[in-house]
Amino acid sequence: MSLYPLIEPYETGLLDVGDGQRIYWEECGNPEGKPAVFVHGGPGGGSLPSARRFFDPERYRIVLFDQRMCGRSLPHASEPGADLSANTTWNLVADLERLRAARGIDRWLVFGGSWGSTLALAYAQTHPAAVTELVLRGIFTCRRSELDWYYNGGAGAFAPAWRESFLAPLGGAAFAGDAIAAYHDLLFDPDPAVHGPAGVAWTTWEAATVHLHYSQAEVDAMSDPAFAIAFARIENHFFFHDAWLRPGQLLADVDRIRHIPAVIVQGTYDLACPPVTAWELSRAWPEADAHFLDCGHSATEPLIADRLVAATDAFAG
Repeated sequence: MSLYPLIEPYETGLLDVGDGQRIYWEECGNPEGKPAVFVHGGPGGGSLPSARRFFDPERYRIVLFDQRMCGRSLPHASEPGADLSANTTWNLVADLERLRAARGIDRWLVFGGSWGSTLALAYAQTHPAAVTELVLRGIFTCRRSELDWYYNGGAGAFAPAWRESFLAPLGGAAFAGDAIAAYHDLLFDPDPAVHGPAGVAWTTWEAATVHLHYSQAEVDAMSDPAFAIAFARIENHFFFHDAWLRPGQLLADVDRIRHIPAVIVQGTYDLACPPVTAWELSRAWPEADAHFLDCGHSATEPLIADRLVAATDAFAG
């Protein structure tokens, strides 16, 4: 892969964004470089050091942050009695804008994959003047059709063993209802004996299906109990509420950002975020440079990583 070498931040902090929330942020690369912000997935995944590697550290001022209640942000969604009521798409959009202003950045490139593409689109459509370019990967717009595909049956036909594991906390393979709604009750049950196994089952379903080739290391990493319950609670909270988006909103409002230079990178074997959504986005946004590659979902698959780095290199100026 053409990823840049791993680097360390030169500055980190916690930004108070209101509602009792403090979000972790970091900057790395060149403090005088082109500003870019990496919007992580999930929601609830947190930013990883590997995210720094998609940008030339000589040419970019790279900003990473952890969205509300995950990663190093406080409070954490794994805590007993965690209250997610102030954690919505529009809270996160506002947090991004607060972070931009707090760091003294006029405009920045916005890079997001999976849920990060959802939030990047919502942010850009709300604050188009703040965005220089968009780099989007594994397109997800949180429509009910996308959620039903992944959690209510379609994707399970390609990973039946993991589908059974996912359904186990709901009573097993005979479950026929809305898994998102059913998991909502389990994940927010105060009993650790209920929400703990549910969190791991929800999270490992995703870990097992986001790579074209199964990764046991990914499953093991995402099975950590504190990570799993926070990740599962935040994802489920957003999906249970359809991300507080009206149906089809991000595709319908694409005219607000068609003037912004953009690259779309999509794996044609992406089980979590099937390519139909990226295709529909590219048809609604013909000015965007869309690439459909024979890959799965993960940004670290070599063909996807190479194309993402090519995009940030091209936009570096």
